[in-house]
Amino acid sequence: MELEKTKNQKIKTEMSKTAKIIPAPIRNEKFPVVGIGASAGGLEALEQFFNNMPSNTGMAFVVIQHLDPNYKGMLCELLQRTTEMKVHTVTDRMQLKPNCAYVIPSNKSMSILKNTLHLFEPVETRGLRLPIDLFFRSLAADRNDNLIGIILSGMGSDGSLGLKSIKESNGMVLVQDPASSKYDSMPRAAIESVVVDIIAPPNELPSKLIKLLDHPLHEASIKESENDSSSLEKIVILLRTQTGHDFSLYKKNTLYRRIERRMGIHQLSKIPAYVRYLQENSSEIDILFKELLIGVTSFFRDTEVWDHLKEKVLPSLVHNYKHSYTLRAWIPACSTGEEAYSLAMIFKEVIQKLKSEINITLQIFATDLDANAIEIARKGVYPANILADISQERLNRFFTKNDEHYRVVNEIREMIVFAPQNVIKDPPFTKVDILICRNLLIYLEPELQNKLLSLFFYSLNNKGILILGNAETNGAQSKLFSSVDSKLRIYAKTGFPKQEDFFDFPSSFSASQTQSGKNLTYSKIPDNIQSLTDQLLLQQFSPSSVLVTDLGDILYITGSTGKYLEPAVGKANMNLFAMAREGLRNELPTAFRKAKENFEKVVLSNILIHNNGHDYAIDVTLQQIDKPIALHGKILVLFNDVSKARVKLSKEKVKKLSHNENEKELENELSRLKEELQSTREEMQTSQEELKSTNEELQSTNEELQSTNEELTTSKEEMQSLNEELHSVNAELQSKVDDYARVNNDMNNLLNSIEIATLFLDKELRIRQFTVPSTKIFKIRSSDIGRLFTDQVNELDYPDLLNDSKEVLRTLIFVEKDIVTFDKRWFKIRIMPYRTFQDKIDGLVITFIDITNSKLLEIALNKSQLMLRGFIQTVPSAILCLSSDGNVLEFNPNAEKLLGKSRDNVIGKNFTKLFLPEKSIISLNKEFEKIMNENSNSNFDSILKNESGKKIHIEWSVHKILDEEGKEIDYIVFGADKSNLGSKTK
Repeated sequence: MELEKTKNQKIKTEMSKTAKIIPAPIRNEKFPVVGIGASAGGLEALEQFFNNMPSNTGMAFVVIQHLDPNYKGMLCELLQRTTEMKVHTVTDRMQLKPNCAYVIPSNKSMSILKNTLHLFEPVETRGLRLPIDLFFRSLAADRNDNLIGIILSGMGSDGSLGLKSIKESNGMVLVQDPASSKYDSMPRAAIESVVVDIIAPPNELPSKLIKLLDHPLHEASIKESENDSSSLEKIVILLRTQTGHDFSLYKKNTLYRRIERRMGIHQLSKIPAYVRYLQENSSEIDILFKELLIGVTSFFRDTEVWDHLKEKVLPSLVHNYKHSYTLRAWIPACSTGEEAYSLAMIFKEVIQKLKSEINITLQIFATDLDANAIEIARKGVYPANILADISQERLNRFFTKNDEHYRVVNEIREMIVFAPQNVIKDPPFTKVDILICRNLLIYLEPELQNKLLSLFFYSLNNKGILILGNAETNGAQSKLFSSVDSKLRIYAKTGFPKQEDFFDFPSSFSASQTQSGKNLTYSKIPDNIQSLTDQLLLQQFSPSSVLVTDLGDILYITGSTGKYLEPAVGKANMNLFAMAREGLRNELPTAFRKAKENFEKVVLSNILIHNNGHDYAIDVTLQQIDKPIALHGKILVLFNDVSKARVKLSKEKVKKLSHNENEKELENELSRLKEELQSTREEMQTSQEELKSTNEELQSTNEELQSTNEELTTSKEEMQSLNEELHSVNAELQSKVDDYARVNNDMNNLLNSIEIATLFLDKELRIRQFTVPSTKIFKIRSSDIGRLFTDQVNELDYPDLLNDSKEVLRTLIFVEKDIVTFDKRWFKIRIMPYRTFQDKIDGLVITFIDITNSKLLEIALNKSQLMLRGFIQTVPSAILCLSSDGNVLEFNPNAEKLLGKSRDNVIGKNFTKLFLPEKSIISLNKEFEKIMNENSNSNFDSILKNESGKKIHIEWSVHKILDEEGKEIDYIVFGADKSNLGSKTK
């Protein structure tokens, strides 16, 4: 009941109309914790967020912003103005409390453990710090529920990896709408990395978050959903129909939680209502499908597993196989490919460590249900925040920097084949040595887990390695697998099962897509008689020829050259030397080089070539073309068949040659071949030296460029980080400037409204600032700022103004005087030291308060008093002025004579105690009370004693003096001596 009362408390008028507020569970350690990441442009977004967030939502807010490490941040002070919550700058081991906000200090990294914030000195260089990712990951590790991650405006991609961990821990993710952010890099990176629950401007995020938290996952709603199994089955059918994937064997609790999350976002309380919503919105089915895939992964996740693979498992596998063996690995549910690339990098490091002892390669097959994730994995491009998971050494070796991203090198990417696959229904990869499945089995029912484990057993070779996630089932510890490391969930295939089990996996429900071929149209080229005739003549009567470049690449072919040239085996290559038939290819290079030397013809006679088991004799003519200019430098090669008679005659001549002549001809031929061989060797050696020199130059240039690129990349990262920090500092300073401008305006308006003339002087008595009323005393303008104030003409009759100012600067004792102007105005001048916030004297402040009216009243009053005193002294009667309590205020000379006491001795003393006998005091008091109660003045008699002790009979006449409200304040008493008159009468 108390929680319900707290929940219904009034928070804000606009919030109460749209949302119920979560009660503040002060004693509950599981209150929601909201991590907020922001960078450049984030101050404005944070102010809008907290300005619209009620102060008693029961949540704790932790703000992580990129701050300049050398600058003391003002973010805590700035946010405190926008919210009624208490805002703290985090100190080490600060305990989280609900309804409070916490701001990370400058030059610190922060983590959370059991609701306690811990600060660390950052070990990363300035441009590589990712404080948002670090905190989000620690928050996900510390809590299994009641965690929220929010990304606001900023540059880079910090926070996107941390949001994946929050999603994996069943947390909620909110992102500022990129259209409303000054810098949209961080919001866009977050949206691309995970399925975001809410995307909205920062001023709308609070109300949407409160609504989302007001629809939590309860056990009662789960049981209600379980009772309504038909609705869940309908959702599975809708998913199967649209995506082609069956989720009927997924864990019901996982399905319910993901469905409940989507229901909370759409404010739906019943599953049948959500089924209806899915039917009407096909896009929601795609979002739910992505939520169910839970594609959470990272490089070298759970480092202990990878260290064990590198140190023990992979070296053992490598040593068990023969030279030149190819290991096969399969990674089902690979998501965006980080685990596949991690395995490839680990394998490369193991092979490098073994050096040249063995030649083993690795082929990795990585598959996933999500085609979009596979597309990302194939590209091998990842954001800069992977620095949190990969060492700098691996980053330099296996990645190349590309703008704000890192790309996996080709050497690693070529080891992996990525493909979309549903491991439940699609054929598995077989004969694999390593199988890694770390993100899948925990979401499946035990029945399907057992089926997949049997499938993995079938896929693995004997003694193959199976690696499961640290949260996966221990069902692998069966007769099929033996434990290699039970803590790390590493198993080995041992032996064979007694009988084969075949499982009927679900068939595909996705509709096959047929692709229609394109209709190709051909345009008919009109015939040309001249070109056809020329072509006919060339084919019938001209020799076969080819036009080639100086490298032998064929540009144009005339006639039939099939007898002389043939396509080379392998990749198509239209090069003369590659296509020359046997017999011609040995003679052709030498003649070709000679033809390139000048424009003379080079003729090869009676060259025997072999074609289809027959020998042919041909003459080959080569000539470099000089004209036309378009063909300059090209070489024309003509082929002519030798007639059979000529071949026969040549053979007869050869027979007739003597043995000596034949030997001589062979010697000449051998000499020619030696010359050609020597020439070829020299050319080859020259080319090798040139290539070697060029290669060294290119290598040196490449190293310099690589070094320059690394330096530029580091500088760019540092500059980007510095730019973000400066932007945050600038935003804070701009806010402070606005505050100071507002305070300055308030102060100016205050000074002008009270119309006190004020001069602000520096230590040299130069004018620093002045108020408008001071222009009525000094002839001063804005252009006079910076001049000595004594240089300004003034109306004051105050020759000691300069001396008094110097004296105040010297002694720091203020001076206050009443000064008259030449036009008879009076001012109270106060000269005081000007003190800064650091309690330093930085000049003087001179104020001029106009007291003309009060001064004139004072003068008039003094005159009236003098006149009254003169009148009292000249009156022959004794006159006294008494206060309401009987004290003497005035005593004229006749009263001195009558009563025998001087004026100075009676002023301020009680009249009755001085002059009345004790017996007469009571009667006199009665007379006074009677006079006070009457409206008119009164007369009475009394007996007094004078200084000599003689009793005097005096007749008194009392006159009241009334104040503005009609109350008596004083009395004027006239006294006449009746003593002598009484004796005569007697």
